[in-house]
Amino acid sequence: MRIALFTETFLPKVDGIVTRLRHTVEHLQRNGDQVLVVSPDGGLTEYKGAKIYGVSGFPLPLYPELKLALPRPSIGVALEQFQPDLIHVVNPAVLGLGGLYYAKVMQLPLVASYHTHLPQYLHHYGLGMLEGVMWELIKASHNQAQLNLCTSTAMVQQLREHGIERLDLWQRGVDIETFYPELASVEMRSHLSQGHPESPLLLYVGRLGAEKEIDRIKLVLDAIPGARLALVGDGPNRSALEKHFAGTPTHFVGYLTGKELGSAFASADAFIFPSRTETLGLVLLEAMAAGCPVVAARSGGIPDIVTDGVNGYLFDPADEEGAIKATQRLLDNHEERETLRQNARMEAERWGWAAATRQLQNYYRSVVLSQSMSSAA
Repeated sequence: MRIALFTETFLPKVDGIVTRLRHTVEHLQRNGDQVLVVSPDGGLTEYKGAKIYGVSGFPLPLYPELKLALPRPSIGVALEQFQPDLIHVVNPAVLGLGGLYYAKVMQLPLVASYHTHLPQYLHHYGLGMLEGVMWELIKASHNQAQLNLCTSTAMVQQLREHGIERLDLWQRGVDIETFYPELASVEMRSHLSQGHPESPLLLYVGRLGAEKEIDRIKLVLDAIPGARLALVGDGPNRSALEKHFAGTPTHFVGYLTGKELGSAFASADAFIFPSRTETLGLVLLEAMAAGCPVVAARSGGIPDIVTDGVNGYLFDPADEEGAIKATQRLLDNHEERETLRQNARMEAERWGWAAATRQLQNYYRSVVLSQSMSSAA
């Protein structure tokens, strides 16, 4: 099958969406499919055998890491040359609207997937009054697709409540060969803790954006004697967070990837994740694969991954003391912490990328077959 994948973000950017797309493209190509990725230009023309058609764009004012790339006629030329059997649009917002247009013009089956909870993001950038408008835009674009995929049951439910139709679940996936407990090392622990490997080590990995509510981790850090915090990643809120955490034992590590990132997860005592805007929280699954106990907000898609008291701890995001109590409980009970580590790894082992991609391929075939049958009727 030949798949044209439209996405608002791709390599070299690092985030959960790109992680999913990267593994999906790799497994689709490995399974014999051909993929054309249409994305904002990041300087790449190929990935794992898939062609990348980069569209020039400009940085998003509120989020300079993201590029806005406008659809243009040259995309149509690239699609004519590629001859896709299906178009898949990921978070159609700007460039993805070109995918909607060409699916209609070329009479191709259309799949859309929802990964970024933009209506919730608006509240963290002072634009909460636009939430209703945003939902209407999401509804208008997604309801053009024959199938809309979400990455958690919570998002399937939310989109259904807002009038989005033809919904299904695209199962989670994690690279259990890159993230595993044996990557724990004193050297990495010393690096993350800035030379204090004996201290309790709290970890956050992900985008440093306002919507991630990383500032709330400071209360946890302050409540645990001798604790140190490592923030892995980067983003538009970094300078504000550096001021917020000034005077605390917090290390802004920057980006880590591959086995280095796996070692960071495996070497920490607790992974703290206060975000309430997650459609899934893929980074939690990576932490769990590395055997790092997680303390996360009971919100969005997170309860699909974390079972409270079994493979991690969940807290009520409205309770200021919730994250503190859960982290203290985790650090105070060594035996329970080790059980959580083992259970977390077992949970992650259930969700390889190969299985997630096979499921997606079955969705693709179903949509293509449905379209061909309706055309023949």
